[in-house]
Amino acid sequence: MAPDSLTRLAARLGARLKKRRLKLATAESCTGGWIAQAVTSVSGSSAWFERGFVSYSNEAKRESLGVRGAILSRHGAVSEETARAMAAGALARSRAQVAVAVTGVAGPAGGTRRKPVGMVCVAWGKRGAFPESATFRFRGGRESVRRQSVVVALQGLLDRLGDGR
Repeated sequence: MAPDSLTRLAARLGARLKKRRLKLATAESCTGGWIAQAVTSVSGSSAWFERGFVSYSNEAKRESLGVRGAILSRHGAVSEETARAMAAGALARSRAQVAVAVTGVAGPAGGTRRKPVGMVCVAWGKRGAFPESATFRFRGGRESVRRQSVVVALQGLLDRLGDGR
């Protein structure tokens, strides 16, 4: 997906959030703030983007988002359980009504047999509901894995807000 396509995707999400009077919070690890960058590249995004958290380390996940140490030790940073806790934490620590969280192994190092390079967990949360999550296995280099993660995160929000592709 070309950069301008990413901006169009973020603009579609923004229009949907604005129409529904919802605010978004992001909680990002392997994407390093790329989701927040994509949504803030849209003019007027302050009407629907509340804040973003970049929690790269386990300590940051605990301190900034309230992810319990037990979740991290039992499931690891790259897990749906952690992604859901990150989304829930972003909602609890913001004024947003919806959140997206991403954690994964972008590579080229850091992968294991159980959690290979390209494995990314994404969670989508809505205030008052249990976050949904999914695990993806992306191919390509670091930038490609990160970009695909951003696209999946934004498209997943659109899908959950009732706007198809």
